Amino acid sequence: MDYQDCVDILEKLHGHVREALHEERRANVPRLLEALGRPERGLRGMLVVGTNGKGSTCAFAVSAVTAGGARVGSMPSPHLQEHRERIRVDGVPVTRAEYAAAFTEVWQAVERHALPVLATGLYAATAAVHFRRAGVPLAVAEASIGGNKAAARELGMDIKVVTGVGLDHTRLLGNSLAEIARAKVSAARDGDHVVLGRLAPEAAAAAEQVLDERDRLTVWRMDHEIHYTARTVAGDRTPSVVVDVTTPRAVHRGLPCPLPGAHQHHNLAVAVAAVDAMAERGHLRIPDGEHLRTRLAATRWPGRLELVPDARLRDWTGRVLLDGATNPQGVTAVTPEILRHASSDGRTDGRTDGRAGRPPVLVFSSYEGKDVPGMLAPLPSDWPVVFTRTGSHTCSDPSAMRSRVVAARRGPCLTAQDTRSALEQAGALAGPGGLIVVTGSHRLVGEVRTELDLPPA
Repeated sequence: MDYQDCVDILEKLHGHVREALHEERRANVPRLLEALGRPERGLRGMLVVGTNGKGSTCAFAVSAVTAGGARVGSMPSPHLQEHRERIRVDGVPVTRAEYAAAFTEVWQAVERHALPVLATGLYAATAAVHFRRAGVPLAVAEASIGGNKAAARELGMDIKVVTGVGLDHTRLLGNSLAEIARAKVSAARDGDHVVLGRLAPEAAAAAEQVLDERDRLTVWRMDHEIHYTARTVAGDRTPSVVVDVTTPRAVHRGLPCPLPGAHQHHNLAVAVAAVDAMAERGHLRIPDGEHLRTRLAATRWPGRLELVPDARLRDWTGRVLLDGATNPQGVTAVTPEILRHASSDGRTDGRTDGRAGRPPVLVFSSYEGKDVPGMLAPLPSDWPVVFTRTGSHTCSDPSAMRSRVVAARRGPCLTAQDTRSALEQAGALAGPGGLIVVTGSHRLVGEVRTELDLPPA
């Protein structure tokens, strides 16, 4: 089959699998891997779970692993524009032909052995098959939702990383931080090395309860075994922020953090600790400081506070800021950076850009069941919002989203039926040279990147 055949199968699975079949199809993932000859058997690495920060943490971890000269596969979740973004080697997405070849092998096993799985199971199995084909020994895998039921857990990574715990996906994971923490930390198995990011007291207590049920664990906790400090240093043109990270294995000084936002300092520290845990297990050697700093400085993660400074949409030209925050905790974390961009006219020559003081315009979409009022609350209420629909079958209706927040907002609240028309409305409101802020879902960020002619990355 070709790449489009693979995409069609995956899209169908996303939209038409009854919830009653989920447990049965999750149980088929180990059987599918067995039918494929255990492609994950030679893999070593980490599984990253958590409410927010998983993708950035994985991106930093990939940079740190490659700094030691090792080849590493990674499995981001979700993709932004193309399914093949979910399988990468040394941070680079596989080609369509490579994806189709690995997927075909997996799908033939599904049909031959009558082993239907969820789309997440196909993603995990396809990645494992490609890594076997490519001879990649190390992997950095991102769980989708939860941890104990994540398909990527079946790949047997012995480093489990929890970036943090917040209230999200409550219908699936529970209505409290304790319940959600248990669901995520339960990804850990006997004998694992667990790296815990900073957790609220309720989540931390629940995590300890789960870990006490496991045998032969090594556990490193943020602010206990792991510490980090961010500091400002003088640069050639402007000051920059570097992060010092201390783990039980090493002290890393002056690490650059190229991803914007203070929350990324924590993600960087978690990633470096997880790579030290891999070294502790003998999976790789710790890179020397200069190589590590060079690789980390080159880390990029599209769709997370990604600024497109010269965006063009038909007759409109301006700035577009993209961020895939999907819950109130995520939006709160990125709001300071969004406000910083809003206070700047995007010029470096000190002149105004003629926007006549127009506020930024939000383009927003979210999935059903999300806390839309909570997600918009951190952002100024006088900014116009255009609610829109993406191609996801679980996308919230734009009018329904608008009705939930319109009374609390002072700026215009408009609706659009697709991403392109939402961007056109936003451009008209922002005016030439204005700022459009896109947030609420990764699918929306991906569709906007496509509309802006940005390639998958």
